[in-house]
Amino acid sequence: MAQNQEVERIAKKLDKMVHKKNTDGALDLLRELKDIKMSLETLQSTRVGMSVNAVRKQSSEEEVQTLAKGLIKSWKKLLEGSDGKPEQKKKDGSPVRSLSSSRDSSCSEKSTMSGETPTTPSSPAPPPRVTSFPPAPVTTDSVRNKCRELLVAALQTDDDHKAADVDCEHLAAQIEDQIFQEFKATDMKYKSRLRSRISNLKDQKNPDLRRGVLSGDISPQRIARMTAEEMASAELKQIREDLTKESIREHQLSKVGGNETDMFICNRCHGKSCTYTQVQTRSADEPMTTFVVCNSCGNRWKFC
Repeated sequence: MAQNQEVERIAKKLDKMVHKKNTDGALDLLRELKDIKMSLETLQSTRVGMSVNAVRKQSSEEEVQTLAKGLIKSWKKLLEGSDGKPEQKKKDGSPVRSLSSSRDSSCSEKSTMSGETPTTPSSPAPPPRVTSFPPAPVTTDSVRNKCRELLVAALQTDDDHKAADVDCEHLAAQIEDQIFQEFKATDMKYKSRLRSRISNLKDQKNPDLRRGVLSGDISPQRIARMTAEEMASAELKQIREDLTKESIREHQLSKVGGNETDMFICNRCHGKSCTYTQVQTRSADEPMTTFVVCNSCGNRWKFC
């Protein structure tokens, strides 16, 4: 657990550097990662591979690029070691394919089209896409697979997934798997949780949530368990905050000071014992707003 927290801390710092387009200090963080004995579970829970790859792409320092490539290469070996032989995976039809096989196939096709005999490239192969960490959990359940498809569509609502270089199918599978592990069934609670994630990720007025998930700032574990309030857009959060402040203000105005009167009739209990307060809430040339509270039932209302 302590290792996960340390790696997650470093990953968040790297993400901030990428967001600010300033990778100063990235070399020290990468050296810290090199000294940590990485496990597949840590790679899966922290998505640190995506952070390292993003820094590699943005940094102009050769030492940072070299160290990042080395880390990614060592993590790739860890991933392949956990999955078994790549050839066997291809025969089984698993969606997690060997990255090295994909690259070799691509090089072979290009050589064939140009009329050249495929040869082993002498230059080092480009680093694998970090979004292959971790492998997507495989399922044959039709309901779960359909939910994953809907999550993929939500993550691809705009072009942010292209800029982040994210494998949306793997990411959607991880989110769905986290939700399934909580309920252990595809019941109504499971479907309701999925619908709320899909709706919020597709919301055009809430791009920050989608970008946070794609960039790795919001992990699959966290998005799977976030409340509606936590997923809400900045605009909706502001509206809720304003309504809360207004309610508090009205409550305080009705309790602090005020004049008792029988001129008002409560529309709830029809009592006449009320307390009112007048406050200038608009411009000076506008009439004052009157806040009234029923002393009998506590009903509150206002009028101008």
